[in-house]
Amino acid sequence: MGLVCRLLEARGIATVYVATGRDLAALVKPPRCLFVNHPMGNNFGARGDAAMQTDILRAALGMLESAEAGGAMMDYPTTWETPFEFRPGGNRDVSAG
Repeated sequence: MGLVCRLLEARGIATVYVATGRDLAALVKPPRCLFVNHPMGNNFGARGDAAMQTDILRAALGMLESAEAGGAMMDYPTTWETPFEFRPGGNRDVSAG
C-alpha cells in the first residue's frame, strides 16, 4: 500500500498510509505514515469502536498538515485489548511431518 501512496503522490494526490506493519512501511517509505500497533487488518481499531476509528482517521488526516518532511512516520498512541503476535505461516505446527 505504501508504494501505491508514492505513485498517487507523484500524481499530485496527498496520501497518508495507516499501517499495522512498521517494518514493511519503513521499507517502502510512503510519503506519510501513521503506524497503529494493532493486529493486521484492524488499522482503524476494533469492529464497532467508532470513537477509536474516528480518532485514528483524524490523526491520519492531521498528518497532511503536520508532516514536515517526506517519509514522515508517526506512532498512534494506542493499546490493543488482547495480546497478539505475528506468526509467519500461521499457527500450524511445522515440526509435525
